[in-house]
Amino acid sequence: MDYRLLGRSGLRVSELCLGTMGFGTEWGFGAERDEVGRIWDAFAEAGGNFIDTADKYTNGTSERMVGELIASDREYWVLATKYSLATRDGDPNNWGNHRKNLVHSVEASLKRLDTDVIDLLLLHAWTFDAPISEVMRALDDLVRAGKVLYIGISDTPAWVIARANTMAELRGWTPFTALQVEWSLIERTVERELVPMAKQLGLGITPWGPLAGGVLTGKYTKGDGSDTKRAGGNEASGRLTERALSIARAVDAVADAVGRSPAQVALAWVRAKGAIPIVGSRHAGQLRDTLACVDLTLGAEHLAELDAASAIDHGFPTDFMKTAVSWNTFGDTFSRLDRGDVPW
Repeated sequence: MDYRLLGRSGLRVSELCLGTMGFGTEWGFGAERDEVGRIWDAFAEAGGNFIDTADKYTNGTSERMVGELIASDREYWVLATKYSLATRDGDPNNWGNHRKNLVHSVEASLKRLDTDVIDLLLLHAWTFDAPISEVMRALDDLVRAGKVLYIGISDTPAWVIARANTMAELRGWTPFTALQVEWSLIERTVERELVPMAKQLGLGITPWGPLAGGVLTGKYTKGDGSDTKRAGGNEASGRLTERALSIARAVDAVADAVGRSPAQVALAWVRAKGAIPIVGSRHAGQLRDTLACVDLTLGAEHLAELDAASAIDHGFPTDFMKTAVSWNTFGDTFSRLDRGDVPW
């Protein structure tokens, strides 16, 4: 793997991030410790250095396993974890974005990870329970205390993130460096507000779910269709719509044309957008196939096919500006303008 700067920071991360939500089987899926070791080794051998976990994943087992695996060469690994979600019952302050939960969550994560510092701490989801100023100041305090190096944010409205980073910039606090959102050929609505915002603010985007719970791997579109029939209890079941399966078939067609697996094609599309996908696996062989996407560059024709198959409406005001206002706004020189970041 090659390496990229994460957002506008100087932090160098591998072009794929290893997701560890499946480290441990406490949630009824995932990998046991021996297989986790093989997954880890496959990622390391491919040049990966970027790891994503969270305090809630597999009830803390994920962080404990990651801590054990990074211990022999802690400086090499770029370690990302998250806070915000409830990790125990009966405690009204054991969830949310507020300072108390943040501090206690970070202290607990540091113990489980057996490390002195978290390289990238992400707010896991915006819970609307604390002022933006409280959250940003509390995160900045952790950076100044040396317990966190960089901060990021996940699963949060664009207006919250934009206001938070503007506030941090004006007050001299630490801004968000990274954005984690669901982004795939099946889930493209983030392109309406979140992705343009991230580009303007210089946030590195690390998409989760780039394979849409396995829908874009060919698992449900190749063969006799039995996997689709059995998917009622599968993590992908909510994504198995006719639209999703149609997009998956378009991915299959491109995969056949370029002689690669559908998973590699789906990830290559996300990577072509400038993102660093989070990839996970339940066994090492599956991960090795996934990692091969770094050697695949899709041509303009194939990218256009996939874009067309998965296109979404961008809604107001983008579609309005695109269809109704362009000539009225820019006059007859619109077609000759250098439109830069205008999204149409």
